[in-house]
Amino acid sequence: METAAAPRLVMDTVTLQSKYLKREVAINLYLPNDIKDTARINLLLINDGQDLPVMGFEPMLTQLLADHRIEPVLAVGITAGTHRIQEYGIAAKKDYLGRGARAAQYTRFILNELIPFVKKTYNIPQFNEMAFAGFSLGGLSALDIVWSHPGVFSKVGVFSGSLWWRSVDQLDKKYDDNKHRIMQQRIRRGKYSPGLTFFFECGKLDESGDRNNNGIIDSIDDTLDHINELLKKGYKREDITYLELEDGRHDVATWGKAMPAFLQWGWGRD
Repeated sequence: METAAAPRLVMDTVTLQSKYLKREVAINLYLPNDIKDTARINLLLINDGQDLPVMGFEPMLTQLLADHRIEPVLAVGITAGTHRIQEYGIAAKKDYLGRGARAAQYTRFILNELIPFVKKTYNIPQFNEMAFAGFSLGGLSALDIVWSHPGVFSKVGVFSGSLWWRSVDQLDKKYDDNKHRIMQQRIRRGKYSPGLTFFFECGKLDESGDRNNNGIIDSIDDTLDHINELLKKGYKREDITYLELEDGRHDVATWGKAMPAFLQWGWGRD
């Protein structure tokens, strides 16, 4: 009996001219070649898509599909532009240095240009579900966009997220973790949206800073504090996955190590 060919990926590289960002945006699309029922396919957008080839994302996703360990996923790696620190961030509020000033435009690019382009190009009227992920500042951006649009997205992956993003300089005497981390306040003042699930990754070697001198690095403290805000908002432990890597650093190699766990968390087959 002839066995079915293992699923393979078709990788397309395209450039979109964005009216919102007023620049060209390069994207890589990783599409399973054996999709017959497009209603089953999921969409995963990934900030800092230029990091995906470095971590070996294409063979990683191909192997997971070939082993039937995940459901079909169309992944879109969005290459960051030269104004990354302005386009990523939080759409509703700039940080204390005015960074993230174009995050609202970036959000509109995602919703009004990128997603419609993918649907039209691949003739997929509706995805089974849509998710967003990112690394570092790109993780903060993904979390903000998903949190602000729960009717569009159902999952978010935050790898070493810049959850310290603050409205007051931490060296300012009035700085308070509990008041000035912008995304924490967004969650606190937001509302519970059923169906949202969250994946957070952080490494114990992600940084060395420990601003409250509690023996835990800031990136882990910030991540756990945001998880606690989600729990207080009404999300259950089963809605949130936290992966802490003993040897994890703030780098592409670490995020590549965590990526298979994220993909299986999101779309794993039972």
